[in-house]
Amino acid sequence: MEQHLMCPKGGAGSVLNLNPGSALSIAYHTKYGPHDDILLLELDEKLLPDVTNQRVFLRGQPDEDAVLCTQSKTYAIKFVGTSNSVCLVPPSNQSETGKELQDCAGNGCDHEAAIVIKLASGSMEIVEVAPRLDKLKSLLSQAPYGIEEASEMEVEGMERDKTGLYKWDDLVNEVQASDEELRSGLQALSAVEIDGYWRIIDNSYMDMILRMLLHNSVLMDWPLNALDQDEVFGVLASDGFPRKVAHHCLSMYGDKSEEDGSKCIWKLDEKRVCVHFARNILREGKMKMEKFIEEWSRRIPPGMEASLQMLDGEVLTEKLGIDTWVRGFSVSSLPSTPSERFSILFKERPRWDWKDLQPYIRDLSIPGLSLEGLLLKYTRRVQPNPDAEPVFTAR
Repeated sequence: MEQHLMCPKGGAGSVLNLNPGSALSIAYHTKYGPHDDILLLELDEKLLPDVTNQRVFLRGQPDEDAVLCTQSKTYAIKFVGTSNSVCLVPPSNQSETGKELQDCAGNGCDHEAAIVIKLASGSMEIVEVAPRLDKLKSLLSQAPYGIEEASEMEVEGMERDKTGLYKWDDLVNEVQASDEELRSGLQALSAVEIDGYWRIIDNSYMDMILRMLLHNSVLMDWPLNALDQDEVFGVLASDGFPRKVAHHCLSMYGDKSEEDGSKCIWKLDEKRVCVHFARNILREGKMKMEKFIEEWSRRIPPGMEASLQMLDGEVLTEKLGIDTWVRGFSVSSLPSTPSERFSILFKERPRWDWKDLQPYIRDLSIPGLSLEGLLLKYTRRVQPNPDAEPVFTAR
């Protein structure tokens, strides 16, 4: 590009209208300088509507690398330098004003020049990434909702401690995720909004509610595949359980099977109920398989049948002598970052059979990287022969 310093006459329009193969002089704006408040951002065309309509947000705390979020996705931001000079030319109506944009024929200039306000050393690029939801779990775990708080809510006018509690706007400010991803994260954690704050229910309190529901189903002769919502709420309320928490119990362990204007019917999910009781049993520590199966079968409600296949991603087994032992190891307790996930897995076991490993990594979702790609990046695959079960070790 030919450089010409005497004729400040054109803005960005003069560059946009430039024909291929032609040249244009440049001149420096009177306000030419570093302008650190102006950055180039390279975007995929599909994101332009979100940006031009101001539907994107920068999220992150001062000690975190900022991310850019649309309504449904999260993008990492990185600076990419360039060895070429990238000239920034402002719009024509912002280039120069008044006398500075006069036709400079009187000064011996008879051609147009583009007005450069800044030379950019690079641009910002965005790359889709997984939402950073581990922080969400950490925040909500600070103050789980338990029986003590439920009892306090029944006391009129009692001042409650709000330490460690987060409203939606608080979570948006703290967690680097799009709104849709944040809602999905809350759902995955079985969080519920109570009095405007998003909470997770204490395990022991949730167990108490479920046990009471199952106890009342026997007393009231309720079929577990056809629970009347209003009846359930009424009976649990008489036992001291808030309606909001009773509804959360039904949504955690069941599904709506029928709903009309006057009645809502729920069906308890066999797997979710059985997994709940298996987790509770194994919180006490590892057990011999025979004792665990016996205790598990005793605790689940009549009409439901427990199966070890329900516990994929929930327990690990090991052979010690002639006995098989089982212990709790839930995928829900593991970090969502692949590097941290695989690090913990290989500390737990140096070698994993595929059938054991797969339940602990199938939920990992990294944009642009398949499950096979994750295995290539973080593991070594050992397979003595094509018919043998593959074994994975740390890379």
